[in-house]
Amino acid sequence: MIESNVYQSTATRRTHTLTVRGVEYWVNEWGDADAPPFFYLHGWADTGSTFQFVVDALSSRWRVIAPDWRGFGRSAHSGESYWFPDYLADLDELLAFYSPDSPVRLVGHSMGGNIGSLYAGTMPERVSHFVNIEGFGLPDSKPGDTPQRFRNWIESGRAATVFSRYRDIDTLARKIRSRSPRMTAAQANFVAREWTMEASDGEVCLRADPRHKLPNPVLYRRAEAEACWRCISAPTLLIYGEQSSFAGSSDSRASLPYPDSRLSGIAGAGHMIHFEAPAVLAGQIEDFFMKPL
Repeated sequence: MIESNVYQSTATRRTHTLTVRGVEYWVNEWGDADAPPFFYLHGWADTGSTFQFVVDALSSRWRVIAPDWRGFGRSAHSGESYWFPDYLADLDELLAFYSPDSPVRLVGHSMGGNIGSLYAGTMPERVSHFVNIEGFGLPDSKPGDTPQRFRNWIESGRAATVFSRYRDIDTLARKIRSRSPRMTAAQANFVAREWTMEASDGEVCLRADPRHKLPNPVLYRRAEAEACWRCISAPTLLIYGEQSSFAGSSDSRASLPYPDSRLSGIAGAGHMIHFEAPAVLAGQIEDFFMKPL
């Protein structure tokens, strides 16, 4: 039996643009405008639109709002550099537009989970529930790394930084599926199309600003991130893939300092849980939102 490479979605996606702090944001939405909303924050080099598989698996009535971060997907590029505090301020303005008076449900994956964690601790009154999918911070930097980090940033900025190009959509789809083998060919093809645009030479390139690949000159200080996590007042669900290399050890996951939280592993899934186990992920998100801690 030949597997179709066209993904058939069941939930219709709408898109529109919104100017956020001077940057044109592309926003993906599903569901009725009067349905209970939640916001999805995608990971590095991903897009909000690839949450489609999870949205298709939701069993209840939701309005799902998933922006493309500045410099990713179809949102505009923002300038010379990307700083993490900008994502927090962008998120705050997005939430003020969609839900100015009520705290919100947040779901974040990887980079989006880290942004959500910092925001939920910085503005705890704005978040009612938080689902963090493998956004558990980075290893702590060492002060002695500073000179080399600055040097790497300066030297990398002298040359044109690029993302990989691919001969065609099918080539990228095969690569995506090799990394997430539980995906169908149709799902991998859908993601490849959402991630790319055609280049002038006929190849396809990622819809991402290459400046995202520049090394960050600012050291990551885990203690500062954890200080934000400890201020989160929303009940928090921490989800990890049991086959993921990003989720840390069982001891490190157990010691994550989220005040009102529980851990949940998804069997057989790696880091890209929304690709590899969307139905299981959808069930856990809905159960958490409808039956909070």
